[in-house]
Amino acid sequence: MLRMVLTDEQWQSIEGLLPGKPGDRGRSAKDNRLFVEAVLWLARTGSPWRDLPPEFGNWHSTYVRFARWRDAGVWNRVALALAGERDLGRVFIDSTIVRAHQHASGAQKK
Repeated sequence: MLRMVLTDEQWQSIEGLLPGKPGDRGRSAKDNRLFVEAVLWLARTGSPWRDLPPEFGNWHSTYVRFARWRDAGVWNRVALALAGERDLGRVFIDSTIVRAHQHASGAQKK
């Protein structure tokens, strides 16, 4: 079972900014929300594209669509639309730790 990130209110605020509308040729509008959730899953987990759960669809198709939207500036529009909505319960923080040698820490020598 997939854990969704977007609330219905957040989805409604960005839905109109996304390419593909119901009734357009192709099937892109049919699964826009699932696609956005897939991208958020990748951002949240830091996983590579190939590790995308199959419930979200084919990883390569998802990547190609992500790249098309990136090149078209869709993600910038989405970020601007959501910028005013801050939910500090979900903050993506890079938890990389870099260990330094003990002499690199600046401690004074005796």
